[in-house]
Amino acid sequence: MQVIATAGHVDHGKSTLVRALTGMEPDRFAEEKRRGMTIDLGFAWTDLGAAGAVAFVDVPGHERFVTTMLAGVGPVPAVLLVVAADEGWMPQSAEHLDALVALGVRDGLLVITRSDLMEPDLALDDARTHLAGTPLAGIPDVAVSARTGAGTDALRAALGSLVARLPAADDAADVRLWVDRAFTVRGAGTVVTGTLPGGRLRVGDELELAGGGGARRVTVRGLQSLGAPVDEARGVSRVAVNLRGVPREAVTRGGALLTGGAWLPVTTVDVRLHPTHDTADDRSDGGSDGGLPRELVLHIGSAAVAARVRPLGADTVRLRLRHPLPLRVGDRAVLRDPGRRRVRAGITVLDVRPPELRRRGAAAARAAELATMDAEPDPAAELRRRGVVRRAELAAMGVPVAGLGPAPGGWLVDPEHAAAAARALAEAVDAHDRADPLDPGLPTEAARRAAGLPDARLLDAVLAAAPGLAHRDGRVARARTGALAPALVTALDRLRADLADAPFAAPDAGRLVELGLGPRELAALVRAGEVLRVADGVVLLAGADDRAVEALADLPGEFTASQARQALGTSRRVVVPLLELLARTGRTVRGDDGAHRLRAPGGIAPPGALP
Repeated sequence: MQVIATAGHVDHGKSTLVRALTGMEPDRFAEEKRRGMTIDLGFAWTDLGAAGAVAFVDVPGHERFVTTMLAGVGPVPAVLLVVAADEGWMPQSAEHLDALVALGVRDGLLVITRSDLMEPDLALDDARTHLAGTPLAGIPDVAVSARTGAGTDALRAALGSLVARLPAADDAADVRLWVDRAFTVRGAGTVVTGTLPGGRLRVGDELELAGGGGARRVTVRGLQSLGAPVDEARGVSRVAVNLRGVPREAVTRGGALLTGGAWLPVTTVDVRLHPTHDTADDRSDGGSDGGLPRELVLHIGSAAVAARVRPLGADTVRLRLRHPLPLRVGDRAVLRDPGRRRVRAGITVLDVRPPELRRRGAAAARAAELATMDAEPDPAAELRRRGVVRRAELAAMGVPVAGLGPAPGGWLVDPEHAAAAARALAEAVDAHDRADPLDPGLPTEAARRAAGLPDARLLDAVLAAAPGLAHRDGRVARARTGALAPALVTALDRLRADLADAPFAAPDAGRLVELGLGPRELAALVRAGEVLRVADGVVLLAGADDRAVEALADLPGEFTASQARQALGTSRRVVVPLLELLARTGRTVRGDDGAHRLRAPGGIAPPGALP
């Protein structure tokens, strides 16, 4: 299916044309029928045979209902631009054209109606003049008379060709269905309708319903498309969605059904302006960039939200929205001045998470940056601008993330940002080591803060760009040897001298003080792998445990702590915690009677060993 909207001046025969094509009544409200003109959106559809089904969104043409017209045209890919032969191009024809161009609609049909009342050539020439220079300049034209039926077959053929050349929708796209109607069906509950531009909707899906400044989880209870129940709907299509457990008052036009977690609620956006035919006249209005007033209304999909305009560059502005909207980079929308009832500009969204502009000159720098951006985001450039960003958030902005590499903890890090963070981290480690050489390196959390990273899991990714730094044992430190402070090297040499002839005669507390080895110094030597802390106050040189095993191997299969003390030439103060250390590390076993036995290499006890 494809969905096409009508557009054109009031009472130029849009609804009559849809009725002639479909045999359905698009004007569903009694007030519309009484007044003879459309005041809300109408819907109808028909089968074009080999070209498939096509649905029509019939929009009002009166200037008081342009907001409604924009709600109908916003999500559709093509238009039937209707001009009456007996009246020709009119004011609302021009505003509707401005809206279509602003929204990026690039295809459709120019339909000259009421051709039985006047030759269509004059109206056609007039319309072509106004279409010149717009993306719709080359669309095919058809002259018809709904009263006599003349041209109807040609119009259906032209519609078939239009439907065939429209691009196929992306079935894998995230769902964003702008709600254009909401009502209650007895026995079913709340129903919303809209044009599904891409993605899939299925019965049972859990979605987010955004609107009114908030969002809530909802479940799809049922679906209809072209008036019939379906289990699944794919874009592009008109759908009615029955929502479970949602009161009617919770849903309004301008809300949106969204794939859960895939869209960002946006209140500040940087955008590029696209001028309308009347932009040149705006220079004299005394407003902001290009004559834009500071307050306008942003129209996208069926939503209409007040926006404050801040000029940035020649064709870029920042918009601050009164209510959040689910927007992405590349979205097309309209800025309209409701006071003057004019479409003032089209926009393309360039950034939905723009930086704050706090410093002098920040706006000019931002304008220069925006000048390099367009509707097709560059993933590498977006990552470079942001430095560090969650992969899911970048995807929700509308940026392709497939080629951006690994994401530790769900985070993406730009290589240049990683290198800068690594330099900052190295400087912080070196500064810390100079201030406190006995406690080298930074704890993980302190290292994260020093590198300016949002998550400690990013440290390893940053350290890949920092040769000489290592992250181990909960610290980031210089991966080097011989880095002990001179005073500590002297104390270590004196300790080695004390233990040279009696490697297991651990010095007592008084001797440690004489050697200059207090608790902090000993902790530094333990971290450096130079000494072995057997117990509190009992320290030996690194490797003493292995030397003890070699010495104990000369004892009988079973030995006591006293025999071990004598074999090692030490005191009970040392041998008891040393034997406990050997047992904890699996190099000895101890029986119920307190006797010890060495394990064989590989951890297997020799024959006759104690269990």
